[in-house]
Amino acid sequence: MNLERPTAPDPYELLPQVPAFEVTSSTFADGDTLAAEQTAAGGSVAPQLAWSGAPEGTASYVVSCFDPDAPTPSGFWHWTVVGVPATVTELPEGGALPDGAFAVRNDAGSDSFAGAAPPPGDRPHRYIFAVNALDTDDLGVDASASPAVVHFKMLGHVLGRGTLTGRYATPAQ
Repeated sequence: MNLERPTAPDPYELLPQVPAFEVTSSTFADGDTLAAEQTAAGGSVAPQLAWSGAPEGTASYVVSCFDPDAPTPSGFWHWTVVGVPATVTELPEGGALPDGAFAVRNDAGSDSFAGAAPPPGDRPHRYIFAVNALDTDDLGVDASASPAVVHFKMLGHVLGRGTLTGRYATPAQ
């Protein structure tokens, strides 16, 4: 199977620019390879994420994981969590969500974190974990919304964003 293709851009660089804030993880460092637990073969365990420095006026957060390198025209949404209260600044490893927050279906059809699973032999994929600070606590979506709809509804409500990128490649068979 031929997987040669151009490298997709960082999708957040294509959006209106907003102030950045810090996102960290005790599970992996920015640019590092994801642990086996964060892969589909290793259990699809959501990494721990923490953030600080969100803009004043933040009413809620949307947390997501996107693979722009998936060999599809639209990348691959691994996780989208909506309605994280402004008072919350961390999600624990494993993906437990605070009261009021919910996950929408990812591109694998699940409402939980879908671990990394790039095609065997493909180049390392980027898994961009983004925390978007919003000026609203109600995007008018429920758990039946797609990640694309959630991100469309965020337009005009994003006060700031922080990202953390992990990488993963499945060895050729």
